[in-house]
Amino acid sequence: MSFALRSARLATLARPSIRMVQSRGYADEMAFTLAAANKVFYDSANIRQVDVPSFSGAFGILPKHVPTLAVLKPGVVTVYENEGAVKKIFVSSGTVTVNEDASVQVLAEEAHPVEDLDSSACRELLSNAQSQLSSASGDTDRAEAAIAVEVAEALVKASE
Repeated sequence: MSFALRSARLATLARPSIRMVQSRGYADEMAFTLAAANKVFYDSANIRQVDVPSFSGAFGILPKHVPTLAVLKPGVVTVYENEGAVKKIFVSSGTVTVNEDASVQVLAEEAHPVEDLDSSACRELLSNAQSQLSSASGDTDRAEAAIAVEVAEALVKASE
């Protein structure tokens, strides 16, 4: 056994074990904010749970969730309010942040209540986006059209 290893071992035996524990203050509620350029849906409201669509997979957030940062993909954010109401809001893109103090922010590029979506208008939007994609000539045009198709597909799915 090397001298350094033996010294380290003796040092740990000679003094009492000290355990370092990092603690976080967890809350039983979470302050939730959902805002988009077109509307603020929740502003530090206390809720039970929120489910979000992200590029790393859809996930639910409860008050004791670990701090997280994720990129939203087009889809439906489902909010479970304390009183039992469930609200569904379509988001086109954005970010979700879960902070150490149990607060959660969803910042969306654009957001609309699912009940306000018109199925036929969503299908028409998808058809137009697919036409744009098939006729796109440059890389930038193709990328923009592909994003429009992805958002329109999510809109159609949310409106059904």
